[in-house]
Amino acid sequence: MNRPVFGHVGSYRPGDTFRNRLELAFSGVHRPRRAGVCGTQQLGTESIVLAGQYEDDQFDEEEIRYAGSGGRDPKTGKQTTDQIAAGTNLALLTSQETGRPVRVLRKVPAEDGGPEVYRYEGLYQIVGSSYGPGKSGFRVFVFRLRAIR
Repeated sequence: MNRPVFGHVGSYRPGDTFRNRLELAFSGVHRPRRAGVCGTQQLGTESIVLAGQYEDDQFDEEEIRYAGSGGRDPKTGKQTTDQIAAGTNLALLTSQETGRPVRVLRKVPAEDGGPEVYRYEGLYQIVGSSYGPGKSGFRVFVFRLRAIR
């Protein structure tokens, strides 16, 4: 298993783009090929990917509201049950406690009009979280992240 990195990886910096999840994984910027969160309950979250899959996610330049994981129907992607405090949700809560930086990547349209790419947005800190009804009515974790400048 690769050693966790909290902060920038190698020479990658905000604005760098990656063609797909495989390229992200090989770069080490976000190692999981499918999961949106890279981290463990013990050490916290190294990186997250915003790919437009959770209805409760919100992004702007300074603050992100990132929905926790779980409770979605794998076929429809709709929230069908409450999320629970387990797995990557605990990794995100650990990062909130430790204050370690989290790399944020976002799926965006390619500048040349080609397929969507993943853009490295930079380092963020989890500054708060809540657990309550989301847009679907089911309880979800929502983590607030602020850009580290």
